[in-house]
Amino acid sequence: MANLSNALQQLREERRRAQLQVEKLQHAIAAVESLNGSVATRKTSAAVRTVSAVSRRRMARAQRARWAKLRKPMQSAATVNSSAGAPRRTLSQAARKKIAVAQRARWARVKALQKKAA
Repeated sequence: MANLSNALQQLREERRRAQLQVEKLQHAIAAVESLNGSVATRKTSAAVRTVSAVSRRRMARAQRARWAKLRKPMQSAATVNSSAGAPRRTLSQAARKKIAVAQRARWARVKALQKKAA
């Protein structure tokens, strides 16, 4: 068992040395490329595309239309609620009288408290 753990330890040490060596090589390559003036080219996952001015204008026009479409309902929402929206709910006369009596009682209490405080 000790022999196996020694072998494992040696392999790990060798891996660490190899990683250090790879890092040193990468630094050396970068230094040489910078002296040469060339830049390391890597293949990117997305290719760079150039869009013509006509296409950019067309995309901008379409985006403006989308934004206008989104904004339009927000502007007319206030008018919908006030005019032709859902039908207004009405209170019965008895309910209106109850509310009026309750409100008069509240105001009477407020005025009584104001008189008491003064």
